[in-house]
Amino acid sequence: MNPIRLLVVDDHTLFRRGLVALLAGDASLRVVGEAGDAGEAVRRAGELQPDLILLDNHLPGATGVQSLPGLKEAAPAARVILLTVSEDERDLQAALRGGASGYLLKTIEGEDLSRAIQRVMGGEPVVSPEMTGKLIAAIQSGPAAAPAPSPAEDAIAQLSAREQQVLQQIALGASNKEIARHLSIAETTVKIHVQHILRKLGLSSRVQAAVFASKSA
Repeated sequence: MNPIRLLVVDDHTLFRRGLVALLAGDASLRVVGEAGDAGEAVRRAGELQPDLILLDNHLPGATGVQSLPGLKEAAPAARVILLTVSEDERDLQAALRGGASGYLLKTIEGEDLSRAIQRVMGGEPVVSPEMTGKLIAAIQSGPAAAPAPSPAEDAIAQLSAREQQVLQQIALGASNKEIARHLSIAETTVKIHVQHILRKLGLSSRVQAAVFASKSA
């Protein structure tokens, strides 16, 4: 398989170069470009058409969240992961609403970052475990939060016993691979269960499924 082509965007040169060096140790990844601010990031994204953009939120001129529309226009096929120090749930919500596929804190370990990139390229959203609880709490209580599905108690009854087990694992933030290992089933089977869960509950994402599960518990 061809390596995943990355654009790294961070205004702190030392951190950015350290991150590039770290990613270079993974043969499945290849950094094709760097940028230090939002304007440069949009230009580089248009030139390079990367597979994935690692984007800091605190950038000069415009934040990472504010630059998402420009990046999406410049490189429509690129996935975006916010890699930031911000633990503010409002930044997290804004990033996800803006089309980001992930929101990770800079405290993440290198191997975990590589796995998160692979998961996003496989179609899974990723959120740092430290932020998952904040996201659920914000959606449950915040008036400005995105609408969540109704937590009718009988809705879970639509799911099979196995689908309910998968939903519980989703609520804990587990990936498809982790769910497969926990339930001793194939990862492809987990993907099918997830599709069925979203369809039966009228949801569109794993984040909504996690919120639904927490409200129905």
